[in-house]
Amino acid sequence: MASQGPIVVVATMKAKPESVDTVRDACTKAVEAVHNEPGCELYALHESDGTFVFVEQWADADALKTHSSAPAIATLFGTVGELLDGAPDIKTLQPVVAGDPAKRQLRS
Repeated sequence: MASQGPIVVVATMKAKPESVDTVRDACTKAVEAVHNEPGCELYALHESDGTFVFVEQWADADALKTHSSAPAIATLFGTVGELLDGAPDIKTLQPVVAGDPAKRQLRS
């Protein structure tokens, strides 16, 4: 499915309780590298009780595809793989048109 325009992704990872600090460190290191990837419009990390949530916006499907195989992501998953409580949950989202156009979408 070819998408036109920006692609929004939400990726969630739950750290094992004893690994929260290590996972946080790996995630924050990844953010800096990913911000330099072509087509990265938003790559924001959030945390709640050992669950890390990345909110991402990519310029287009090609930028997301490139990101998926980028060194920063290989390093991140290589580092945190055994430290997570279950597999990462990665969702590519489609916008739903509703409400105020100025407030219903992420901005670059």
